[in-house]
Amino acid sequence: MTILAGLAGAFALTALAYAMVGFGGGSTYTALLVLADTDFRILPAISLACNVTVVSGSVVQYARARLIPWRRLWPLIACSVPAAWLGGMLEIPERLFVTLLGMALLASAIALAVRKPAPASRPPRLMRGLTPALGGGIGLLAGLVGIGGGIFLAPLLHLLRWDGAKAIAASAATFILANSLAGLAGQAQRLVATGTLADLTAYWPLLPAVLIGGQVGAWIGRTRTSDTWLVRLTAALVFAVAARLLWRAITG
Repeated sequence: MTILAGLAGAFALTALAYAMVGFGGGSTYTALLVLADTDFRILPAISLACNVTVVSGSVVQYARARLIPWRRLWPLIACSVPAAWLGGMLEIPERLFVTLLGMALLASAIALAVRKPAPASRPPRLMRGLTPALGGGIGLLAGLVGIGGGIFLAPLLHLLRWDGAKAIAASAATFILANSLAGLAGQAQRLVATGTLADLTAYWPLLPAVLIGGQVGAWIGRTRTSDTWLVRLTAALVFAVAARLLWRAITG
């Protein structure tokens, strides 16, 4: 119970930080669960359930504030969900993948940190035509890693000047929700088949913890944080994940 209480506190803080930029925090939840010696078979399902809980609240807040660009976002989501399912079916050498992924995220974090965010502008026709391919590519990568994919989407949208920082945070949250729901459905089917679905019930306190943290974080990001600081916080979070991945590749 003491370990679970500590996890709940850590999960709440993680949800608060990630929700400020529209993320769910799935990669960090997984790392925390590994450190707590959680059964590896149920790790992805717990992380995805927490992802869904956090970004569901975020999406509601962003939708009420009319910050989600639905017309431009739906092609990304429509292509990402089936691609995420396909990515979950593929296997590549772990060390090679972790190294390449860490380097890609590190490059994104550096690029975000050194550029000044531009005001929201209408994307060029070429960009609008490429959004389905962008969604499919990120969905495939998210499926391979087992997360929602927002941590890949947000840096790219910032670099492409797709929209303002708050609209990008809202889009990332919606994107993560769609992919996490699809991934969680697949995980649930696998756990039913292996008879381990009931093991998830012991971790129910993590859901209200991330719900509270996520709601506070989304509110701060939507109402109390400037676009410049949103971009900087996004860069910091992406850098932290990249560093963790590269360290794992070196020491693994």
